[in-house]
Parts: sequence; C-alpha cells; structure tokens
Amino acid sequence: FFKKSSIHWIRLSSQHISKPIESSLAFSMAPYAREPTNQEKAAKARGSYIRCHFKHTREIANNIKGQKVDEALRFLNDVLKYKRAVKITRFTGGVGRHAQGKQCKAPGDKVRWPQKASRIIIGLIQNAKSNAEYKGLDLDKLRISHIQANRAPKQRRRTYRAHGRINAYMSSPAHFELILSEDKPIVPKANNFRKKQVWLKKKKTVLKKGGGLEM
Repeated sequence: FFKKSSIHWIRLSSQHISKPIESSLAFSMAPYAREPTNQEKAAKARGSYIRCHFKHTREIANNIKGQKVDEALRFLNDVLKYKRAVKITRFTGGVGRHAQGKQCKAPGDKVRWPQKASRIIIGLIQNAKSNAEYKGLDLDKLRISHIQANRAPKQRRRTYRAHGRINAYMSSPAHFELILSEDKPIVPKANNFRKKQVWLKKKKTVLKKGGGLEM
C-alpha cells in the first residue's frame, strides 16, 4: 500500500511492515546513582520528570539526608505548616532572610517553605516506607541512607511580551531518588580494649660531600 509523505508518495513493502522494533528503541530505566550495601535491608523509591522545581528538591534533600524516616516526615509536615523552614545553602539568589533561619543555623538566615516539592517528597518517602514494610524491615530503624535530586529536561512554554515579542517560559522539573536502610547494630566496645600504637621511624638526612641531600 502507499503512505502519503509531505514531499512525495512512498511505497512500503511487506518486509518493512513486518519488521520488528529494534531493541535500541525500547525504554530502559536508568540505574540508581548508588546501591545499598545490603539489598535485603534496604528499600527504594524514585520519581522521574517530577513537575516541581529542581532547586527546591535539592535543598530539601540536603536538609533530610541521614535522618530517620519518622523524623524526616515530621520535618516536612512542619514545613507545610510553616512551623519549620528549609535552609537554602546552594541556590541562594533572591532568597529572603527570616527569623526561622536562626533555628536551623541557615547561612545568612536564608530559608524557604517549598510546598509542592515537600508534598511530593513526602509521598516518595511513604512509598519507600511501604516497600520496606512489604520486605519485612523494621520501620523504627529505617534511615535515609541515600537521597539525590537531578535536573530533568526543561519543558518549554512561551509568554507574550510587549511590542510583539515572545520569550521562553520554561519549567525546571527534577528526577528524585532515595534509599532507606536499617541502622546497623551498635557493637559495644570491649572493656579490655587497648589501642595499638604504631611508631614510625623517620629517615635520617645525610649530607653528601658534593652538596645536596641523600634520603
């Protein structure tokens, strides 16, 4: 049969029609930036092309990394209620100074309360928590061992300006991933433990006859 092109008519044979799709066109999920040391004691969650600002997700990730799950959820819920603030450390341009910055020791008291990004990250943490519960992990010992925000391709729109001009009006989505891991058991130190001292011998410098140093 024939297929109409914008330039001319192209004839397609039966070989081209029945040709399977190549594997290079298949969509494959990108790997995590970091893998847990023990896969059985960890749970993951990720989001791609999230429609919230990358800068906000990065600052939230910097604030909650290393925290326990319940502590991180409590912090983000307080951010939604404007009780606690997210300190801004990298993307500080145009960020105002507020009194709540003294509570979290933010540099220059620069803090914000990102609403949309906080809600999305709360959902991802709850998703990872549900995955951990399905695997039978202890929820009280879960900690955010890895969290990362990356820039996603910008989505283009346009805005109309004076005198018939058009400017770009783009969004800055983000990729987000996190890993929850159980805390390692704390091994008590032995009572008769004695630190081994290592003595390093220094090499003597010998002065040669012709000048210079010989090690």
